[in-house]
Amino acid sequence: MSASALSPEVVSSIQRILTVEEPKESIEVLSDFTPIDTLNTLFPDEESLSQLEEVQKNLVEEQEKIQAEINALRKELQKDQDPGRMQLIQELISELLSQMNRIREKATESEAIVQNITREIQVLDLAKKNLTTSVTALKRLQLLANALSQLEVLVEAKSYAEISQSLAAVKEISSFFRSYMSIPQIMVLFQRIQGLQGQIRSHLDHDFDIFFLQDPNKPISRDIIRDACLTVNTMGSDVRNHFVDRYCSMELKEYRRIFRSTDEAGQLDNIARRFAWFRRQLAHHEEDSSDVFPEDWEVGQQLCARFSEITRDDLKAALTKAAPSLTVALLLESLQTTLDFESAISTKYRLPFVDIVRKSCTASGGQPDKISSVFDAHMGIFIDAQDKALVDMLSSSRGAKSRPSLEESLSDAENPVTVLPSSTELFYFYGQNLEQCTKLSNGKPLFDLYNLHKKWLKIFAEDVLVASMKSKPKTERERRSMDGRSAEIRNACIALNTADYCQSTSLELEEKIKERIQEEYREKITFQAERDLFLSVISTAITVLLRELENASEYALLAMQRLQWGNQDQVSGQSQYATDLVQAVDSAVGLIRDHIQQKKYLRNFYDKASSLLITRFTNSLVKSRPLKETGAEQLLIDLQVLKASLLRFPQSLEGSSLNTSYVRTVTKSTTQLETLLKVVNSPDDPPQGFISNYTLLIGDSSFSNFQKVLDLKGTPRQQQNKLLDTFLTMTSTMTDLEPTSFLSSLDMDPPATAASSVLSPNSSVASLPNLVSGVGGGGVFSGIVTPPLGTGNLFDSSSPRSGSGTGEGKVLSDLRRLVNFAVRREKEKEKEVPKSGSGS
Repeated sequence: MSASALSPEVVSSIQRILTVEEPKESIEVLSDFTPIDTLNTLFPDEESLSQLEEVQKNLVEEQEKIQAEINALRKELQKDQDPGRMQLIQELISELLSQMNRIREKATESEAIVQNITREIQVLDLAKKNLTTSVTALKRLQLLANALSQLEVLVEAKSYAEISQSLAAVKEISSFFRSYMSIPQIMVLFQRIQGLQGQIRSHLDHDFDIFFLQDPNKPISRDIIRDACLTVNTMGSDVRNHFVDRYCSMELKEYRRIFRSTDEAGQLDNIARRFAWFRRQLAHHEEDSSDVFPEDWEVGQQLCARFSEITRDDLKAALTKAAPSLTVALLLESLQTTLDFESAISTKYRLPFVDIVRKSCTASGGQPDKISSVFDAHMGIFIDAQDKALVDMLSSSRGAKSRPSLEESLSDAENPVTVLPSSTELFYFYGQNLEQCTKLSNGKPLFDLYNLHKKWLKIFAEDVLVASMKSKPKTERERRSMDGRSAEIRNACIALNTADYCQSTSLELEEKIKERIQEEYREKITFQAERDLFLSVISTAITVLLRELENASEYALLAMQRLQWGNQDQVSGQSQYATDLVQAVDSAVGLIRDHIQQKKYLRNFYDKASSLLITRFTNSLVKSRPLKETGAEQLLIDLQVLKASLLRFPQSLEGSSLNTSYVRTVTKSTTQLETLLKVVNSPDDPPQGFISNYTLLIGDSSFSNFQKVLDLKGTPRQQQNKLLDTFLTMTSTMTDLEPTSFLSSLDMDPPATAASSVLSPNSSVASLPNLVSGVGGGGVFSGIVTPPLGTGNLFDSSSPRSGSGTGEGKVLSDLRRLVNFAVRREKEKEKEVPKSGSGS
């Protein structure tokens, strides 16, 4: 037998068995062998050399053992490679293959014998199966023929009770013969079935028409109709839907005649008559006809669904026709009447009205809608009415009338207000029309109402709140008047409280609308832009309060600038201007504290107010130069008075962490100003001591900063030159000094304070003042900005100086001052040379 006669799997298995794998060992295994490492292992130290003979003996034994193993492997290899043994193995394999071939041939012969034996048995089984099927078919055919004969008799007798049972049996038996329709006899039977169903359908049409028309001359028994309904059920759902639809059409035929859209009864103002008519018709159906129809037909619900479909189309036409003259009252009355009817029907059948509408047999295309859905397209009239109502509601509080309206609210001493009454009225109105609109529709009309709310929230913020904080330009006397400032402060506080109330209440309004509106509009509902607008109004109100605080402190700071600080010869406690300043600030801040409801805005105001007052104080200090030593010492005392007043601001706030942060911020700002005054207060003789004191307190080597101190001190120009020479000489060797310090942001020529109104009366939106220059424009430290909550530093060395936005500007400024100083020194030397020559 050849190897080609075997299957590929057997051949591959035999080859795998006979394949001799070569050993994987090779000389590469010994590639990592190093004699030195082996000797170090055998003889780790000198004492181990005494065991040399023993080690040599062990190595010889190991060598002999390995050699013996090699010899044994060689003999085994020679034995395996014996040609005679290999030939014997091949002969055994050939014999094995021959035996396998013979077994296969025997198996094929056995299979053929078994098939011959069982062939006749299979034929008998097939014959038995065909015979059984034929007998069954003949029996069923006989049953079908008998059932058809019986059904024909029952149809002639119009016995619907028996017809329903017999027809059901015929339909069940005939389903077996649908695969035999090609047989002529079977085809004839199916034609007889169809003919009988046609006769039954004709009888049913005739009897149902008599029942529907209720002709007294041709009365028909209600029992017959009940049995006929059983037969209709047997004939299928299509036939049942046909008769239910016919019944509904006949019941509503009079309705369509009476309430045609072209007649007066079909107009929108007669919508209540429509529903009243149908209620009577539905009651008549339940009394006279509902017991005839099977309960699972749900004829009452089908009648409601068909009525809804007709009414919806009629109302759509009526609304379109009446659109030009449609009033809000008629629209809402009609819609409410429709909703009441839908609610009553839904309660009656304990189903959502939209599920009842879906039962309409004639509903086609899309999802049937409720009757009230036709009003959604016309709800714009309702939205426009709400818009007009809001116009009338806020007409007395908008634009130019906003401030008189606010002052009128504050004039009632018996009933003090914390927020504008118009804001509470606005949200009360929002709540009312939200409830009303939700009852009418929670779809597109509610979304349109939401957009109307957005519109008027923006108008209220801009035309009422912001406009109420605008003030006409005041004279200097009016600015200094406490009564005038008090009115402005109360106005701004009421506007701030109202804005806070509006922004928090608008969030609640947003949540309520999201709860009630349809899912498709829910993601679009947000008042975030309006809340941000109210937050900007709060920022504007705080700006107005800062303006009034500056106006309150202006008179005392002007008095500070008029004092001749260079002529002071002694220090006498706190100055009168400092007393006036603290009294004015405490009075204004106390009034603000009493009228702001939310403490979080007080903290924000305190931070900005402290930064503003320190900035204005520093402005006045720079303008009051020369200060001299005594003046600087007096200003240090006055600064401590101002600092104590500022630290009293947050006493009403809860939370030690807030107070600690505020105290740290104020202390940091005033400490740097104190450091400046201490340097000015120190004597400039000897120069080395004065400069050492400067470098110790200020800690920079800036030429321009040192000259600022000299200018504040009022040092004469000639003496300044000597001090500057000494300063350059000493600081050139002090490598640990910084190139800049907090004095780098000090402006020695601040603009004049302008106490004019921050809010322009001609402006539509209030502008936040730049605290860099104080309210009004001038600023000592051009790098100062309004500090954020809990932070702030008056002398911010990282802030750019006025006129330069980078550190390069500071370097150039120092360079210019140094060049000017050198030029002056050269000129003075030239003048000194002739004098010395004439003297000689």
